[in-house]
Amino acid sequence: MKYKQLIAKMTLEEKASLMSGKDFWQTQDIERLGINSMFLADGPHGIRRQAVAADKLGLNAGIPATCFPTAATVANSWNAELGEKVGEYLGEEAIAQKVNVLLGPGVNMKRNPLCGRNFEYFSEDPYLAGKMAAGYIRGIQSHGISACVKHFAANNQEQRRMSIDVVVDERTLREMYLTAFEIAVKEGKTKAIMSSYNRLNGVYTNESLHLMQDILRGEWGYQGTVITDWGGSNDRVAGLLAGNELEMPTTAGETDNDIIQAVKDGRIKEEVLDECVDRLLELIFTTEEAYRKPLVEFNVERHHRVSQKVAEESIVLLKNEDNILPLKFGKKVAVIGEFAKNARYQGAGSSIVNPTILDHTMDCFEESGIVNIGYEPGFERYGKKSRKKIAKACELAEKADVILLYLGLDEATEADGLDRKSMRIPDNQIDLLHALHQVNQNIVTILSCGSAVEMPWVDKVKGLLHGYLGGQAGARAILRVLSGDVNPSGKLAETYPLTYEDTPSFPNFPGNEVSVEYRESIFIGYRYYDTANVHVRFPFGYGLSYTTFAYSGLQVNKTGVTFTLTNSGAVAGMEVAQMYVGCNSDNIFRPKKELKGFDKIFINAGESKTVTIPFDEKTFRYFNVKTNQWEIEEAEYTIMIGSSSTDIRLTDTIFVEGTGAPLPYDKNELPSYYSGKITNVSVGEFESLLGRKVPVSTWDRKRPLGYNDTIEQCQYAKGVFGRLMFHAVVFAHWFLRKTGKRNTANLIMMSVYYLPFRGMARMTGGLINMPMVDGILQMVNGHFFKGLRHFLKERHAMRLGRRKKSAN
Repeated sequence: MKYKQLIAKMTLEEKASLMSGKDFWQTQDIERLGINSMFLADGPHGIRRQAVAADKLGLNAGIPATCFPTAATVANSWNAELGEKVGEYLGEEAIAQKVNVLLGPGVNMKRNPLCGRNFEYFSEDPYLAGKMAAGYIRGIQSHGISACVKHFAANNQEQRRMSIDVVVDERTLREMYLTAFEIAVKEGKTKAIMSSYNRLNGVYTNESLHLMQDILRGEWGYQGTVITDWGGSNDRVAGLLAGNELEMPTTAGETDNDIIQAVKDGRIKEEVLDECVDRLLELIFTTEEAYRKPLVEFNVERHHRVSQKVAEESIVLLKNEDNILPLKFGKKVAVIGEFAKNARYQGAGSSIVNPTILDHTMDCFEESGIVNIGYEPGFERYGKKSRKKIAKACELAEKADVILLYLGLDEATEADGLDRKSMRIPDNQIDLLHALHQVNQNIVTILSCGSAVEMPWVDKVKGLLHGYLGGQAGARAILRVLSGDVNPSGKLAETYPLTYEDTPSFPNFPGNEVSVEYRESIFIGYRYYDTANVHVRFPFGYGLSYTTFAYSGLQVNKTGVTFTLTNSGAVAGMEVAQMYVGCNSDNIFRPKKELKGFDKIFINAGESKTVTIPFDEKTFRYFNVKTNQWEIEEAEYTIMIGSSSTDIRLTDTIFVEGTGAPLPYDKNELPSYYSGKITNVSVGEFESLLGRKVPVSTWDRKRPLGYNDTIEQCQYAKGVFGRLMFHAVVFAHWFLRKTGKRNTANLIMMSVYYLPFRGMARMTGGLINMPMVDGILQMVNGHFFKGLRHFLKERHAMRLGRRKKSAN
């Protein structure tokens, strides 16, 4: 241990106190030993240090900071160096705001397009997500502070996220849901990891010895700190035994007492607690080093321009019929769509950044050179239909050469804590599109949303530009692409299916009442579509340019591939060359192809460059559930180089020697997985894959409600009080939505409806403790007056205890 002598000076109570927050955003300090508090802040795409005191939950306005494009946007750049640049600027702003730990990036897989937090995650592919995350981490930590990769692991939905049990086979867990974290740890060298809320195969992630000890600390050699998601601690002692050092936010000493008692009665050896304290001290002291030098204010304008450059490289051109883009000089455009005036530039929930500057589309036309003849909103932002708005938009459209139509999803639709209801753009926006098409077919649509949407209307537009959520400078970046000042180079980091029903997880999302079954196994995203030959709207890795690229001269050897890339068009541009690998053996089920490398290259018109993409330890590996380790199957592999997962330009094969591991599966027991057609996997076949019985996925309505049940389950409560609570929350949500207060309605669903009863103690900063929760549960379970007396008694005892402590 590095800080053995310092720890020896601590009392047991002091050690335990360090394991929980001081308030909502700071760690505990020990003044007499020179141990200071750390400050933690949300920051996947901008610093969110709220302006109010740190003892308030993080739902208040933040101190102004640069709002960079979200992770889902930057992933479309396929440029890990650009991710590192974003991280550097985030780190610089964190220093300016005295933040020790930046809570990001998020690397969870986009298992399903409806996950409400997809805008915060990079990709459906773990290799791409891991490489982008490692870049962010290196950039953030170059300033001496810490990144905090989240949410570890398999947190792929928002609904019931604090109680849902993810049922997934070991191979899928390793290959799909842990690989990005592995890259973040080994290549990014993150100093902190945030555990997720959910259960994983029956155990809360921060209590999972398999996840936290066997894999994270054992196999990956992680020496850093594990921090709970806010309110994500279930059994504090079990979490500590798993190596989860820091619980956030504060519980006002309640869980400190749990740790102290566990040490005294022998459930935790004090040496285990000392090791946890040692790792936390390392994070505190190393991040403090960043503040030894004088603080320097960051250059607001410079950071804004960097945000613009990042957005420019992340914009994806999806359609360009008749070369309608870039806009020809002198063309008169009509700007239509509410998102043109009030840009949708970031997600909602805990990641909301208060931008230092905010570019507006309507203010940027003059410098773009685009001739704008007028603006009409055309639709109500939150879905209300208006014939009058459509009529006025059509009247303007008739006068224009080209329509710039800004469509997208509103802030209340993509939010932390809630999943989307559908993949559709709101009907009132599509009604507008159809009406405009009747009067002017030269439509260029600009999309603003953080995740995949259905596009049955795409034949009605000639140009389609997807800006995703481009941050505070995204509006200007889009105009620079439309005008041709910037040649688009973004490629989709996720597949766009024709319909939601085509997605592989459609039958099993968001799961049943208690659990969600990952029956699709490793076949998520393009791994499924390409293997099962399912037609999609836009494939993974797809994106157009204003120039063209030719691939030639592929050479494959044991260390990697080289080939020639030529800009065969008339303008300079950047191309993302992608390397996919497919195994030609059918002994083990696999996707048809998997991304194993990529490179982004700038090439002038007419120029050629030699591109080298190396193989690494992940290129040919698979996880063998019999040997319980990574293996290589001896076989011939096809190496595919392309411009997207379906646009393969060059292929060759290579024979690879294997590790001689036994075959992990009986092919006859897993017919769906060997065919890749996994949308109707039976319970029996899924159990063969899991190697165990599938747990019951419905609530036991006969048993009393407990700590890990939610307000949602109060609809089955034995007591009238519990059922009244449920109906009151449902009514409040309905009423707030009806009156237009959608963000507040979302907050109720996130922080009340899906909150486990234990969350009342874990998320209130000590206002409620677990004995008081016992009283609430008694009231809910049909013993109202007994429970009320218990609640009041425990509240009085808690207040009395705190007064005595203060007096001492």
